[in-house]
Amino acid sequence: MRISYHIGLGGYMEPIPNKVTDKLNRPLRDLRISITDRCNFRCTYCMPKEVFGRDYLFLPREKILRFEEIGKLARIFVSLGVEKVRITGGEPLLRREVEKLIAMLAQIPNLDITLTTNGALLAQKAEALKDAGLQRITVSLDSLDDTVFRTMNDVDFPVAKVLEGIDMATQVGLAPIKINAVIKRGVNDKDILPLARRFRGTGHIMRFIEYMDVGHSNGWRMDDVVPSSEIIKTINSEMPITPVDPNYKGEVAGRWRFRDGSGEIGIIASVTQPFCRDCNRARLSADGHLYTCLFATEGHNLLGLLRSGATDEQIRDAIAGVWQNREDRYSEIRGAETATSQTVPRLPKVEMSYLGG
Repeated sequence: MRISYHIGLGGYMEPIPNKVTDKLNRPLRDLRISITDRCNFRCTYCMPKEVFGRDYLFLPREKILRFEEIGKLARIFVSLGVEKVRITGGEPLLRREVEKLIAMLAQIPNLDITLTTNGALLAQKAEALKDAGLQRITVSLDSLDDTVFRTMNDVDFPVAKVLEGIDMATQVGLAPIKINAVIKRGVNDKDILPLARRFRGTGHIMRFIEYMDVGHSNGWRMDDVVPSSEIIKTINSEMPITPVDPNYKGEVAGRWRFRDGSGEIGIIASVTQPFCRDCNRARLSADGHLYTCLFATEGHNLLGLLRSGATDEQIRDAIAGVWQNREDRYSEIRGAETATSQTVPRLPKVEMSYLGG
């Protein structure tokens, strides 16, 4: 088998193994691919209208990765150890014929394919996605209260339509579904119990996410964060829960099982309990830039390599070189500085709507 090499930081040739690790010995296992930077919601914690208004310039079509290019990159990432691909956005179901991309990725052996959506178009697309080979799906749902939900998505979209999408995805066999809620104090923290009640016993997994300082436009403050310990205490007060071991190393959500056996919930505590030490995720933006952290400030242009005629081997070496030099641990650093009352770093991070969650 041919061995690839890249020029290391010391100027000498370093072999590229089939599976790569970064400077903190974290493997590359999970690839999140954003296929559009556009969204039909304007969630206040992600794409606030005052920034993403009518005049906002989204990526032009010619600068967005084509499906064939995504498929090629996915195969190269798999050769370096990636086992799971998650399709994200923006809102990925806005991308025309997204099921064709799913079908292409489904041809890659031993690859777990998932997708995260706001659910607005899920009722119409669920069957086509399942037929194309999508294995699992995650739906964002921040509240069951229609008034709160419409306020948070800021486009007056009704919660009933998202629930309809979840029901349809269940019917076509995309269950169990993971349902994500970003909890912001004073906005939807009263929805924790209703959400836990609604999906308990359904086979789906309700996951609560601490409000994070993603991007640079959502006005994040630590005071707005409802810590995971408070979320757990709230649920446990009515529906006793107990912790469960993770399914695999690097799983971002802490698992909690209802003591009566009626299912489980997940808690994603990126702010108060950072999990950087086990992070094995790379992110590919819609315009083909590779990012090694959700809180990144810059990426690495793979689209340029693709369209300049670089070989698969050259692209593979470039990706491996980026990962082997990775040492990101933003959440741990932010957590340490917050704990000592220092100023939380506010570098101009890339927006989540562009990078994918």
